[in-house]
Amino acid sequence: MTKTLEILWISMIAGLATTLGSILVLLFGHPQERVLAALLAGAGGVMLAVVSLDLLPTAWEIGPPLQVLGGLISGLIFMGLADRRLNSSSPNLPLTRRQRLKRIGLLVASGIALHDLPEGMAIAVGQEATDGLGFLIALAITLHNLPEGMATAAPLKMAGIRGWKVLLLNVGIAFFTPLGALLGIIAVESVKNSLAFFLALAGGAMAFLVFGELWPLSRERHPHYALLGGVLGYVFFAILSFFH
Repeated sequence: MTKTLEILWISMIAGLATTLGSILVLLFGHPQERVLAALLAGAGGVMLAVVSLDLLPTAWEIGPPLQVLGGLISGLIFMGLADRRLNSSSPNLPLTRRQRLKRIGLLVASGIALHDLPEGMAIAVGQEATDGLGFLIALAITLHNLPEGMATAAPLKMAGIRGWKVLLLNVGIAFFTPLGALLGIIAVESVKNSLAFFLALAGGAMAFLVFGELWPLSRERHPHYALLGGVLGYVFFAILSFFH
């Protein structure tokens, strides 16, 4: 029981990093356009690094290729449908920049919640396998959840969404990590059979966010700041991944 509580505790801390990131943005207020561009692209860089250096390689290592491919395609389809759903309220009208900012914030939130489940599972499985490994995984998740929380809050704040609603959304997202950890604890013996699929599914969802939403919007007005943010975000997580 003690070990179970330990896993749930560290996974909750990792999940709350998203909330902390949103609080920083809410306290800071409306970021400048160039700051928003760098922030969105930076989160995109972190996501791309997570996908290319962590999620997909791990999925490929532990699961059969067809399962990985199925998860990747499912993630792309899931976010594509979510994107279409968020656009359905005004299908015949061009979206304003404020509407696009609101949509990107909700899509980022969906992507974070989606990939927090297998990340929570990874924390649980890692800690069950080797004492301390779960802590390292949780640390990596914490560090890249911070900019993701900021990337959720910034566009929603710019779109005029009330601060308490943005905060409540990010608090809700935070619980997906310990939920994933709980699922990992319950099915620790069989989770390897499905973890590859969920890791690849998260990778597909995040790849859709990066190339379909984050990157195009971030470089719209300040392409140089977007490029800088994207590179720094990718390098940051690449270094973190290398050492952990």
